[in-house]
Amino acid sequence: MSKAAKPHPLENIERLRQDIVFRDELLGHPLTFHTTWGLFSPKGIDEGTRLLLDHLEVRPDDRAIDLGCGYGPLGLAIAKSALQGHCTLVDKDFVAVEYARRNAALNGIDNVDVLLSNGLAHVPERRFTLAVTNLPAKANKEHYYLFFHDIRERLEPGGRFYIVVITGLRQFVARAFNEVFGNHTKVKQGKTYTVACAERN
Repeated sequence: MSKAAKPHPLENIERLRQDIVFRDELLGHPLTFHTTWGLFSPKGIDEGTRLLLDHLEVRPDDRAIDLGCGYGPLGLAIAKSALQGHCTLVDKDFVAVEYARRNAALNGIDNVDVLLSNGLAHVPERRFTLAVTNLPAKANKEHYYLFFHDIRERLEPGGRFYIVVITGLRQFVARAFNEVFGNHTKVKQGKTYTVACAERN
């Protein structure tokens, strides 16, 4: 008896072009996301982002920035929680920016703007009370120092910077935060990821 022929990969091309759509609850808000292949964690919220959201304090009037926003889960959840405030979502990938803008509109979130920028280089001069990022593990440490310094310069006094990193980087982050911000708090250490926070004095 012959085996059934497997479909040729090209037969799935049009299906692969379609948006991936999923729903989740973040910071207590039900949200719908459209994503696509090539973006980070396109089929659902990744473990690091979820850990950060589980240990993130958002105030109703926060002026926040989400750096490396991807299709928007962190920034859009923050915006829903800071209805008297605002969230700026930033990514250097134009596809991510396009999907983050679409997801903001899809979820009726209008206290946001989504910008294409390499770090903070193309973000208008404004101050923030909260900054968040899911820090990429593959960047070099010089890049991290520049990144941390630029964020510190944009935070208001008392502004908080939350990051989630792979746990193997936690000691570097503690040292860098103490050097750049003068303080460091390990918020939550998990097996794979660690959430840390620094505050601008």
